Formats: sequence, C-alpha cells, structure tokens
Amino acid sequence: MVKGKVIQFRRGLKRIHERHYILDVEAKTREEAEKFVGKEVVWTSPAGKKINGKISSAHGNKGLVRSIFEKGLPGQARNTELDIK
Repeated sequence: MVKGKVIQFRRGLKRIHERHYILDVEAKTREEAEKFVGKEVVWTSPAGKKINGKISSAHGNKGLVRSIFEKGLPGQARNTELDIK
C-alpha cells in the first residue's frame, strides 16, 4: 500500500465539488501520477470509519491526482493521510 495526503477539495471560482479531492501521492511528475489512475483510495477517520474512493486522473504537472469518493470527506480530512491500494 502507498500513502497519500489529502490536499484540498476540487473547486472552481464559485463551486466546490464535495466528492472530488486533490491528493498528493508519491509522484513528482504528471507521467508518474498517471500510473495511479484507477487505483482505490481509503480514508480512515480518527473514529475508525472508512470512506472509499477512486483516483480518476492526474492534476497539473507536479504529481497530484484527482479522486472521487463515495461520499464527501469532512473538512478535518484536509492534510491527513490516506491509503492507496
């Protein structure tokens, strides 16, 4: 399993996509990040509740990826770690 980090909601100027998040994975370039597309993501809350998601695409040129979760993560999930299977 690989560790990742929740960076931010996917957002526009006036809209936040509640189920979409930008993640930092162990990649430095866009080409390395594209290898993670399609992998499952699991975020575990401090209480032990798990929320599943899937990596949908690369984001930018610095190794970030976009992911879509089953339901939205809480705001406290920002800057926390998650597992990539």
